[in-house]
Amino acid sequence: MPAAQGVFQRIMAGVQNPAQIVLGAFSALILLGTALLRLPFAVDAGVEHPGTVDSLFWATSAVSVTGLGSTDVAVFSLFGELVLLVLVQLGGFGIMTIGSVLALVASRRIGLRQRMLAQAEIGAVDMGELRTLLIAIAKITLIVEATTALVLFVRMSTSGSSQSVARSAYSAVFHAVTSFNNAGISLYSNNLEDYVHDPFVALPVSLAIIIGGLGFPIIIELRRRLRPRQWSLHTKITLSATAVLLFIGPTVLLAFEWSNPGTLGEMSVLEKLHAAWFQGVTPRTAGFNTVPIGELREPTLNIMSGLMFIGAGPASTGGGIKVTTFAVLGFAMWSEVRGDQDVNMFGRRLPPHALRQALTVALLSVGVVFGTAIALNSISGFSFTRTLFEAASAFGTVGLSTGITTQLSSFEHVLLVLVMLAGRVGPVTFVAALTLRERSRAYRFAEERPIIG
Repeated sequence: MPAAQGVFQRIMAGVQNPAQIVLGAFSALILLGTALLRLPFAVDAGVEHPGTVDSLFWATSAVSVTGLGSTDVAVFSLFGELVLLVLVQLGGFGIMTIGSVLALVASRRIGLRQRMLAQAEIGAVDMGELRTLLIAIAKITLIVEATTALVLFVRMSTSGSSQSVARSAYSAVFHAVTSFNNAGISLYSNNLEDYVHDPFVALPVSLAIIIGGLGFPIIIELRRRLRPRQWSLHTKITLSATAVLLFIGPTVLLAFEWSNPGTLGEMSVLEKLHAAWFQGVTPRTAGFNTVPIGELREPTLNIMSGLMFIGAGPASTGGGIKVTTFAVLGFAMWSEVRGDQDVNMFGRRLPPHALRQALTVALLSVGVVFGTAIALNSISGFSFTRTLFEAASAFGTVGLSTGITTQLSSFEHVLLVLVMLAGRVGPVTFVAALTLRERSRAYRFAEERPIIG
């Protein structure tokens, strides 16, 4: 163990930007997953192996906790499914976070560079509390996944389905892990459509999605501080924005899909409310579906693309630009319209660098999503609405699809692999990892204001 720690420390000493290691670690895990899924016994006996590109696509989808699939998930054997499950767990928890936790267990201490590395992955605000944070992450993950799995097992084993008790237990654990990690990978070819009217499956899954999408710092702070007036600005922004988006998602589904015979049209009022709730939650970066996404109307698809683009909370298992980025930009625009000199949120003034960071993340992400959508549209010939939905789903690490993923070419699959990786690591971290050194100037230019608008 000391020798391994020495090697790790030497590697860290040669890296100027921890983001490079984060990106490299995720890439290495993806390549390992690809090699495992490429093995002949990773698919069922008698089934033709989908190939290297599809193995790469599925490995990236699992590690980035996206959930998009280039083939039917049913082609995988038990071994292949377990590989996906492990990749989802490692990707959601963060391979660098797991490495830091193992270092804590082994040595009971953690170095400065390791703390910087874990901070780059989980977005920890206070590096001094990283030890407590990492241990809490492991506990929260275990508690939420175990509780969700238990509820799902009780329901699946008593629902009268043809599944055996062992299969019900395995399915419960699999879906508990993929729901908390916002992966959206299901063992069933039609995802969770068979459970569209079953609240004992849909509600626990949606609750696990929401908890996983809040972010570990939020969960830990809520455990410590019960009164809203004691919450940090980050917690107030995340919870407020999450509540608004959780209202918008189901409301949009109800408004545009109420009479759609392909989705909610044939359901009772109570069933519509239940299905709309679940499907309105899943664009928060968890790609489960209980209604056929390909049957959704175009306005619904466009608004869901926006929800997927926004994503979940920072330092969570979700993706997207994050709700805090969206909220900061919204308040910045409101302050500009009002003519305020500062951007204020919940009685606090935002520093200028926070505004620049939010704007950078948003613009980089817009470029990635729209660039990918245009490329898919020009190559595949599918409508821009569907390619935009696919691009937003990949970048937001959501996993929802209108059904075109399996019909794309190998080149398009590789393109989505890069987008999923960028969405998981984060646009700013992804670009920073490619930068060899930071630039600093010893001078500042004279100020001059251009005409805006």
